[in-house]
Amino acid sequence: MKDVFSERNVGSIDRLVRLIFSLVFFIMGMLYQPLWLAVSVVLLLTAVFGACPCYSLLGINTCEVRRSRKK
Repeated sequence: MKDVFSERNVGSIDRLVRLIFSLVFFIMGMLYQPLWLAVSVVLLLTAVFGACPCYSLLGINTCEVRRSRKK
């Protein structure tokens, strides 16, 4: 089985949304339940590394394709 963190599969808009929700869940975790802190950490890690294990298992890729320039 291939490594789920071997390649990026989270696009820039997806990463931004994950960062925003991570902040929201962090605040909810501080105010209400610590479970939201765990959700916040998972979202933050997937946003920072640009790789989501669930996306890998489901075959989803929101990362933009970079085209190499030939000179």
